[in-house]
Amino acid sequence: MIRSVPEVASVFGKMGHAETTTDPAPIEMMETTVRFKPHDQWRPGMTPEKLAAELDQRVRMPGLTNLWVPPIRNRLDMLATGIKSSIGIKVNGSDLAVIDKVAAEIEKSVKSVPGVASALAERLTGGRYIDVNIDRAAAARYGLNVADVQSIVSAAIGGETIGETVEGRRRFPINVRYPRELRDSVQKLRDLPVLTPAGAQVPLSGVAQVAVVDGPPMIKSENGRLSGWIYVDARGRDISSVVRDMRERVAQDVKLPAGISVTWSGQFEFLERAVAKLRVVIPATLAIIFVLLYLTFGRVDEALLILASVPFALIGGFWLMYLLGHAMSIATAVGFIALAGVSAEFGVIMLLYLKQAWERHLATGEPANEMTLLTAIREGAALRVRPLAMTASVVIAGLLPIMLGHGTGSEIMQRIAAPMVGGMVTAPLLSMLVIPVVYRLLRGRELGRATGRSETAPLTPAPPA
Repeated sequence: MIRSVPEVASVFGKMGHAETTTDPAPIEMMETTVRFKPHDQWRPGMTPEKLAAELDQRVRMPGLTNLWVPPIRNRLDMLATGIKSSIGIKVNGSDLAVIDKVAAEIEKSVKSVPGVASALAERLTGGRYIDVNIDRAAAARYGLNVADVQSIVSAAIGGETIGETVEGRRRFPINVRYPRELRDSVQKLRDLPVLTPAGAQVPLSGVAQVAVVDGPPMIKSENGRLSGWIYVDARGRDISSVVRDMRERVAQDVKLPAGISVTWSGQFEFLERAVAKLRVVIPATLAIIFVLLYLTFGRVDEALLILASVPFALIGGFWLMYLLGHAMSIATAVGFIALAGVSAEFGVIMLLYLKQAWERHLATGEPANEMTLLTAIREGAALRVRPLAMTASVVIAGLLPIMLGHGTGSEIMQRIAAPMVGGMVTAPLLSMLVIPVVYRLLRGRELGRATGRSETAPLTPAPPA
């Protein structure tokens, strides 16, 4: 089914998990690695998101759900949080049957949340086990205790290592147990001979009850409590809003029994930690920048002018993000932080040019009136046009290859570069058109107050930066 998509070059699959404790995968998990053809061989207009949607339509298996994620990111997520999907829900408690019931209800509830592409709760029941329940009274009649019967069962059925063979640098264990034809069915296990201390042989069914029972295929525990996981794949929306809606839906639809708790995990954990840090770092950074601006200009209003201009300069970045269909993420936050620095630099340089032009005119003895102010603003702003245009064009030219590239890691780099490219349109316009106007308003008020105090007293210029 996957190979039927034209963009697919090859497919490799793995079912189950390796016989090692480093691969705690459930038995029903199937991992399929899909290799795509080079991007120039894709159909026109095809994107990774469209490919995932098309694969979802073609690959439909009863009882299974799809989760499309890059292999390396999948491994990193599993190592960091244990959850291989972008969002994970962990149900913790003391009873596996209750945990399984609550997990199934949560799976059904979150599937209806917009942005949830798939949701799958691990099935904690359905495993089949052969249970050997020793009859103590029957075993005692033959002179056997529980340990004797257990040792016979473990050695005859499970096998016992009795030695080791050495072949050069290789070593192989020697394991002894009954042949397969004597233990490949429940009835044959009941008929296995058990040797008593008196030398007699009795069938295993004479000292124990052998039956097939239901049980969990795999048991997970976290913080000393049993746990069941729900894997959720979100597409088309940012993870933060999807988790918020899912929490509200689960709180409405699912009533948690006593002793059951629900925790949210996966990539969302990293997002929450990053948002918590940004809530502290961003205000602190803005406060430091304000202090530096005040020390540079010596005026509170001019420092506030630079800070107030930064959010408006970011508008172009938000518009380009919207047009490209990118959601807010840590990568885009990094891009906006870089854009904010460049736009603040634009404002600082423009304001310095305006102040220097104004001070130059006052130093030549010209009267401090409206005409002189307008002439100084025109000169200062005109001198700043070329540096602004050069800076913006260099930034855009440097980031366009990232925006248009399709190599490894391009998805992350595009989300970092997009705010910068979009902001290089609005930030220079704001610096060239808005800041001179606001500067004129600030200085115009001072001119009005100075004129009201004295018709002849000149306006004292601010100290040079």
